Formats: sequence, C-alpha cells, structure tokens
Amino acid sequence: MKLLGPSVTVALLAYAIYSWGTFIYHNAIVFGFLRTNPMSTFVQAEDIQYIPDTVHCEDLHYHAPSKTLFTACEDYPETRFQWFPPLTNFNDSSILKTYHGSLHVIDPETKKSQRLTVDNFDGPFITHGIEVLTNPEQPNAVYIYAVNHLPNPAHVIAIQPPPADVPKARSQIELFHHVIGTTTATHLRSIWHPLIRTPNDLVATSPTSLYVTNDHLYRDHGPMRFMEDMYAKAEWTDVIHLQFSLEAPSTPAETDAVAGVTAHVALDKFHNANGLGHGRYENEVAIASAASGVLSISELPSSPLSKSSMITVLNRIEFGSTIDNPSYFSDPYAGTADGVDHSGFVVAGLGKAHTLAQTRKQPEAKDPVMVWFAKPVKQEENGNVIWEKRLLFEDDGTRIRSASAAVLVAIDPEKERGKRKAWLFVTGFVSSSVVAVKVDL
Repeated sequence: MKLLGPSVTVALLAYAIYSWGTFIYHNAIVFGFLRTNPMSTFVQAEDIQYIPDTVHCEDLHYHAPSKTLFTACEDYPETRFQWFPPLTNFNDSSILKTYHGSLHVIDPETKKSQRLTVDNFDGPFITHGIEVLTNPEQPNAVYIYAVNHLPNPAHVIAIQPPPADVPKARSQIELFHHVIGTTTATHLRSIWHPLIRTPNDLVATSPTSLYVTNDHLYRDHGPMRFMEDMYAKAEWTDVIHLQFSLEAPSTPAETDAVAGVTAHVALDKFHNANGLGHGRYENEVAIASAASGVLSISELPSSPLSKSSMITVLNRIEFGSTIDNPSYFSDPYAGTADGVDHSGFVVAGLGKAHTLAQTRKQPEAKDPVMVWFAKPVKQEENGNVIWEKRLLFEDDGTRIRSASAAVLVAIDPEKERGKRKAWLFVTGFVSSSVVAVKVDL
C-alpha cells in the first residue's frame, strides 16, 4: 500500500480544516451563537403598530389586487405550546377540541384584522403556511390554501400507544374560497396524500395545482432532528406537486381528503425545504432552507404534471440568520421619486435560533428576530445574479417574539414628501401579534 506524501497529507488536512471551519463558522452565524446581545432597531413610536387579534400567525400574504393582507392564526396563546408538530410540541392534542385557529384579513391602511367566519368547516385547525390565489373566473374572490397540522387518528383513538414509526401528526391542506370585502369564507375541501408528511408552506399555480414543502424527515425532537437542522448536507427534504379537484366527491368523511388527489416529488435532496414563495415572474419561486439561511431562487417546470419535470434551482442568496417564508415585493412606484426600483425578496428569521429547542415550550420566553431584504443589482454573463442584502428590522424579542414571515406594502411617496418608504408587516409562529413597522426602502 502506497502512503500519501507529507505535502499531500498536509494539503488534505488543510482542506478539511478549511471546509469544516467554514461550515462551523457559517452555522455559528446563522444559528446566532455569536449574538450574545440581540439588537433592536430604533423605531419612532408613531412608526410601529401592533395589530389586535393576530395571535401566533405563522404566515402572511399580501394580495395586491385587493390591497389586502391574509393570514392564518392560532388565536389561543396556549395551543402552540401544547400541540404544534413543526416545533415538535406534542404535549396535549385534546386542547384542539376547544380551541381552533382561523383565517384573518388585515387592512394595511387601518392596521385592523377581520377574523373570517368559515362555512362548511368544523374541526381542528392548527395553522401554518398559507397561499392566496385570485379566482380566475371571479376576480373579486380568492382561493385560500392553508396547512392544517391535525393529530393522527391512530394516536387519538388508540387504546394502547401505536408503534414508534406511526407519526403523531397527520397534516393536510385545507382549501377555502373567499369573496373580497365579505367576512366569510367557504371550506371547499381537505387535501391529503401520503407524500404530504411535514408540510410547511405552499405555492399555487392554478386553482387545482399546488406545490408544498416538507420541512423535515425526522418529525420528533431528538439527535437525528438536531443533525438534520445543523448539518447543511442533510438534504433529506423535498417539494411536492399536488393536483386535485376543487371539490371532493361525495365519499365517506375519512376519505374526502384523498379523493381526486395525485402527487409527485418536484424537487428532492434539499436541506430543510421550508418557506416557499412566488418570485419575479410567473414560473419563478423562492425556496427557503431555513436552517441554512439560504434562499434558492428557482424555476418551476413548464409541465408540472409530468413526474419527470423537476424544479430547477437557478441561484442562491445566503443570509446571516435562519430564514422562513419568503415574499417578493414588487415596487408599485418603481422609477418615481428617487428613480429607483426597490423590488426584492423579503425574508424573516430568528436571531438566536439555537435557543429554540428550549423556548419552543416556554410561553414567556423571547425569540429575537431578523428581517432581511435582498434586491438584484447585477446579472453576470454566466447567469448568476448579484444580490444586495440589508437588514430591514431586528428585535430582541420584546416587541415581537419570533419571525416567520414579512411583507412590504409601499407608501405613496407623495405622503412621505417624496421619500421612499413602506410598511413592513412582520409575524411569527409564536408572536402575540402582527407588527407593522415603517421602514425606508
């Protein structure tokens, strides 16, 4: 056996130290190990507002045609800490018999929330990611798609505990229809398929076509879940494409959710596929690897129904914290006032994500937040895009606890003496309310 020469051995050792050193340093930044004292952005009292009745709203969408914000909230503060599979909180699912989440519509001008009454829907609603799509046949109405983290019936009705490999949750997607300006929504159907395992966020390309992320392989707290989060090469999650009918056929209740649903893997071998959002053009989406702090700008396949058609990752944007549900801000005043197009991606995350393993079950804890903005400034010859990144807002967890989604709503420059400003709406999976902060673009 021929041994490696000293120079080769030194080179390999140096490469290993460099590779692992870079990896460890990146993790230390993203998970906030180096942030001993989280910062809080100074904001004038008149430039920050707290929106009532928006408890634990994990996702937030701005519907530009109606100039309206949509979200799904848990409403009752204790629910998240008793039952929320994404945080591996499986303490007590019986709380869901009493307390249900709900859909909310927020007016970005008045900063008021309207809780929607839902027809044809009576059951647990454990809220997470949502999607809003204009009804192409009824422009004054929208379809709302929402993740619902239901308990697995095998655990709820079991006399004895089921085997360890039977998951505690059986999450599905709820489909609603809402006419803009009304205070009600109608539940059309539930959607489930075996490929939906740990659903997090959603993007719809038509009323009956939906992409959903599975954010983890390991569903419960433990060493493998820890490794899955911390090791960026643990590419064990995926994005699923679903096709379904708008209304489930008249079948027994336990099979309504699977009727007419087909699915296939549209992107595999992805680390912590978490937030999912629309991009700059019709077929562009942004996929957040939450634990890596990386946003993958990607292109949807031209033939989504083909099982061989996969999502293509085009380029990546790295951020200095964990990130969650992305949103794209399309500047309606581009080129006016300052002559600049301020369009770009907004992502929110945790400033000290490494403490979440402890705080996930603590109602009085604080989870610091960071909200980032990235806009394209240059495209290179090879197609890579150079992104300008800046921190829009951060908080030590006092004004808002946790951040999982943020959207920008532009302010007319004439109302700000020609200055380019916007209202930044931030929400989190354990935040007591959605916060609106006026920021400079």
